[in-house]
Amino acid sequence: MISRALGPEFGGSIGIMFFFANVCGSALYVLGLVEAITSAFGVPEEDTAVVAGLHQVLPSGYWWSLLYGTILLFLCFIVCLVGAHIYAKATFIIFIIVMTVLASIFISFFIVGPVVVILSDASVLNSTGLITSNYTGLRLHTLEGNLLPNYTVDYTTRVMMSFATVFAVMFNGCTGIMAGSNMSGDLKNPSYSIPRGTLAAVLITFVTYNLLSLLAACSCDRHLLQRDYSFLGDINIWPPMVTIGIYSSTMSAAMSNLIGASRILYALSKDNLFGGVLALARKTSRSGNPWASVLVSWLLVQVVLFAGKLNTIAGIVTIFFLLVYAAVNLACLALEWASAPNFRPSFRCFTWHTCTLGIIGCLVMMFLINAIYAFASIAFMLLLLMLIHYLGPISNWGYISQALIFHQVRKYLLMLDVRKDHVKFWRPQVLLMVANPRSCIGLMTFINDLKKSGLYVLGHVKLGLLDGLPSDPLQSRYDSWLSLVDHLNIKAFVNLTLANSVRHGVQNLLFITGFGGMRPNTLVLGFYDDCTPQDHLQGKILLSTGLDAVCRTTDLSEQRSPFFPSVRGAEEAKDFQEEEYVSIIADAVKMGKNVTLARYFNQFNREEVLGSGRKTGAHRSMTGPFVDVWPLNLLRPDSRGYVDICSLFLLQLACVLHETRAWNQARLRLFLCVEAGCSLQEEEQKKLRVMLKELRISAQVHMVAWDQVVALHWQRQGRESEEQSAQDEERGERREVEAAETEGGVQKFPNNAAQLTDEYICAVNNLIHRHGAPQPAVRFLYLPRPPADTSRYRAYLHQVDLLSQDLGPTLLIHGITPVVTTDL
Repeated sequence: MISRALGPEFGGSIGIMFFFANVCGSALYVLGLVEAITSAFGVPEEDTAVVAGLHQVLPSGYWWSLLYGTILLFLCFIVCLVGAHIYAKATFIIFIIVMTVLASIFISFFIVGPVVVILSDASVLNSTGLITSNYTGLRLHTLEGNLLPNYTVDYTTRVMMSFATVFAVMFNGCTGIMAGSNMSGDLKNPSYSIPRGTLAAVLITFVTYNLLSLLAACSCDRHLLQRDYSFLGDINIWPPMVTIGIYSSTMSAAMSNLIGASRILYALSKDNLFGGVLALARKTSRSGNPWASVLVSWLLVQVVLFAGKLNTIAGIVTIFFLLVYAAVNLACLALEWASAPNFRPSFRCFTWHTCTLGIIGCLVMMFLINAIYAFASIAFMLLLLMLIHYLGPISNWGYISQALIFHQVRKYLLMLDVRKDHVKFWRPQVLLMVANPRSCIGLMTFINDLKKSGLYVLGHVKLGLLDGLPSDPLQSRYDSWLSLVDHLNIKAFVNLTLANSVRHGVQNLLFITGFGGMRPNTLVLGFYDDCTPQDHLQGKILLSTGLDAVCRTTDLSEQRSPFFPSVRGAEEAKDFQEEEYVSIIADAVKMGKNVTLARYFNQFNREEVLGSGRKTGAHRSMTGPFVDVWPLNLLRPDSRGYVDICSLFLLQLACVLHETRAWNQARLRLFLCVEAGCSLQEEEQKKLRVMLKELRISAQVHMVAWDQVVALHWQRQGRESEEQSAQDEERGERREVEAAETEGGVQKFPNNAAQLTDEYICAVNNLIHRHGAPQPAVRFLYLPRPPADTSRYRAYLHQVDLLSQDLGPTLLIHGITPVVTTDL
């Protein structure tokens, strides 16, 4: 029941603890019955001077008591092994006997006169102690003498008693009220019978125990209560009646705990929460009786019987039961806190206050009884909970942990105020657009390293419209995407959308992805080129169970997973054209998003790249992996600065990648393109070095002379006139950008009128190639803004294509968000 209501982690951990509590409880009652039998029929021990009566014929001692307990436990085992129906009939007979005995006890308090009770030999702690005590009948002065506490040594264990130890023994007489819940699988209508039966048992137990305590305190002096635990038989109208009641009730309680433990173990084995560990306990007879669980429970109870004395294990049993009750209270409190709409308890007196009071009361008494046992049992239960949570199978019962997480996440998302954002706490929050996951495995794993504990969303656009479709075609695909996320071990969300074009789909995702302060600030796109996509999932099948279950197959007919379509062939048309691709970049910039284009990540193998640094840990200064950063806008050779928003954004992303645990052995290389004798460039270099020091970014700075390369750009014009026009253009561009920020929030693009030749761009590409030794794991390049003129989109994409051609894994980045600051 608990597993179905709260999920397997709570149900499994509470179930195991409840199982052990019932096992120890069964042993407790058997030992109690043995003590009652040996007290009445056992031969006095050799160190006592009491003469044995004619009825005291049973040998005494530890091993004899163990033998008696084993025989009694075997009788209980036989009854439970036959089945629940025999147990139910036996329990009903015992119920009639116990009610008769209780009636005789209550009657005896009123009709039996004062009696001098001779104490048993075991209760005399020394030779000078009293051997008699008094039953006074109902007297006020007797009640007054028993009001205040006066704990003494327990004559069965020779241990000093206290409130905690007496509570530990007394509490075990109340645990039978949960017997109905243990038998929930055998009841016709458990949802009706268990609440009413449990509440009735609580009420009857409370009234009965309080009446017995009050009547005993009014009629028996303190010495009798401390030295004779079977005093009720001495004052009864027919003493054998109490003996029959003790034997019947303890046998009933022992059977109840034994059959309850077996049913709990059987339920745990059926839920398969512990794999094959409990496979044996699933075996049942033809009538459905779990005989294997009964057998295992019986063997464990037999082991506990070696404790020997009732009071020895009473504290352990009480701690187990208290922990279970505290966990049940905690689970109900969690349901209340989660505000689950379907949690509507029928018990009208239920509030979170009662749950909290129950938890506090159980925990306090656990530590009062034995702090060491309490700590150990709590630690064991938490260990079980964590093991089931992380290693247990996925179930369809629902998880209370998910409801609690939802409740807390919603609360903290509301507290995450976007108006309080500050550049000091900026982190990348990435929306990665994935056309087909089969060809994007390398990029997906790399962006997972780049996100730096930020939001990571995998976006996908399926072309089409809902018009004419019977249902949303995307809902059935989420499971396969989430299975892929689990398989790759990446921390990402999945967001799919349906649109009539890729551009509109990306717009939709940029508008709606995220909540509150958790929204993507960076869009990552694959590069638009003529490379044929490669299938990195070929030969693997992703099981849609939410687990990392990937199995290989040799059957050629099963070489492709049914969850993702095949990769695009070399001759197949793409879903959109160059203009739409550049329009997506422009749209993202309009929305205030940073844009990153990822190229050649089909060549990126994370294990090989990161493994190279680990193998040569003693020679880290001589090896990679390297991360190269080119912070200059190479497609604007007339630009005069290294320290602008976009350049700093490149540095920040490279630094974020380097700070991740997997990339902490990588080294940054910063390449500065310089012209000989240019004073402005020297100022910029000095400014950049100071900035790196202030930002605490560790990087190797390399000066790259590119006079011959940049000369290709100026060869058609005089240098002075070109510099002047470039400066005018840059000032005009700056004014246009500033004006765009104030025009009703609508972003306008500056006019990128720089005329670049393919010869110059190829020379820049060769320059990057020449300075790429050793080969870097990834390069970060400056991505210029798209042109304002949409007719130049093809030329813009062509320039970016030439710039990054054959460079290996490369990120072309355009940042518009300030991400670093030196202010305190």
